[in-house]
Amino acid sequence: MIAKIGKGEHLYGAISYNQQKIDKEKGQVLLLNKIPETLNNTYSTHYLHQQFEPYLAANIRTEKPVRHISLNPDPADKVSDGQFIKMAQQYMQEMGYGNQPYVVFKHTDIERTHIHIVTVAVGLDGKKIADSYDHPRSMAICRKLEQQYNLVPATEKQRTGNERVFHPIDYKAGDVKSQIASVVRHLPKYYGYASLGAYNALLSLFNITAEEVKGELNGQPKNGLVYFALNEQGVKASNPFKASRFGKHAGLEALQEHFAQSKEQIKNNPVRAILKNSIEVAMHTATNETDFKKQLLEQGINTVVRRTDKGRIYGMTFIDHESRTVWNGSALDKKLSANVFNDWWKEQVMEQRQNTEHTSTSALPAADKNVVEEKEETHRLFDFFDKEQPTDDTGLIDGLGGLLPEAQGEDYEEQAFANRMKKKKKNKRPGRRQ
Repeated sequence: MIAKIGKGEHLYGAISYNQQKIDKEKGQVLLLNKIPETLNNTYSTHYLHQQFEPYLAANIRTEKPVRHISLNPDPADKVSDGQFIKMAQQYMQEMGYGNQPYVVFKHTDIERTHIHIVTVAVGLDGKKIADSYDHPRSMAICRKLEQQYNLVPATEKQRTGNERVFHPIDYKAGDVKSQIASVVRHLPKYYGYASLGAYNALLSLFNITAEEVKGELNGQPKNGLVYFALNEQGVKASNPFKASRFGKHAGLEALQEHFAQSKEQIKNNPVRAILKNSIEVAMHTATNETDFKKQLLEQGINTVVRRTDKGRIYGMTFIDHESRTVWNGSALDKKLSANVFNDWWKEQVMEQRQNTEHTSTSALPAADKNVVEEKEETHRLFDFFDKEQPTDDTGLIDGLGGLLPEAQGEDYEEQAFANRMKKKKKNKRPGRRQ
């Protein structure tokens, strides 16, 4: 069983999302905890929201008081409503929310029947419910429930202290080639991605991009791949490095094989439904692009947005670090396409501009600045450990230490290659008019 914990500010959106499932006859209320039942056992979004208002009103300084949790058994598991209720109660009790008001919804809109739990993380005294180490605690509870109810164990990869630690590169630190090598030589061993675009979305979190180059060798067409370091704005900040310098796994041919294998593996991956679910919840509860990204980041999901020079979104990629898979938004669902997000966030920016026009006409709204300038934060799960979970550092291999070649200094072969690339581009320029 896989659990996802969403943290947000807006309770109404979380309840509304689940109510929509009920309205479409794809969901139902299974359990109310510390919430009065109605005479006809029907519950509107407004009614449920009212039951949480005293807790939200008492909130002292918790920025994200809302919790939206999903528990997802394997599709092969046959879980009765009674078992779902008992599992929800045990999970909430052990997570520290047993005395809080909460609603348990069952969803049947996908093959994997699952439950959603909506609650608040503040008590009537306004103090926050302790949630330290919630990710490892949640995982431990899921393993316990799997054993108690004879569920199929979650197919997450076993993590050991010898796994690779990846770090974003710093082009200012020098020895850029070795820094890039520490990532691209080993990334295919851990992550699945089905296209060059998905690969580049993942690489962008490390300040790296890959570019396909085409040419001829002995009269035969020859395709290859070069890598660049990126600066803080996502702009190329280094000479190109041939893929061959990083080993066969970094080359175009090996990557194309990896694309094909990944495409086949993710076709029927059960993680797909869970990821889609998490994204949809964030869309209902987030107030803007920044909030949307942060909500997903807390669940181990990076969002990479690709824009044209004019700011239009043409690509949405989601990187799930729990399953270590990379997904295109439109491949998950048409409702998660680039156009949908472009229109959604454009409307939000326009509304915020209208709301701020009376105070300033020259300054760009804060949300708009975030859209343009914010660099996607690398998720902590690149270290394959939760940052709040105590770890034994002695077993870790430093991603920039154990992989760095002994040779340091300028690579003259690489410099010569860069000069040839510049010369080639110069020769392609149209001649001047006389």
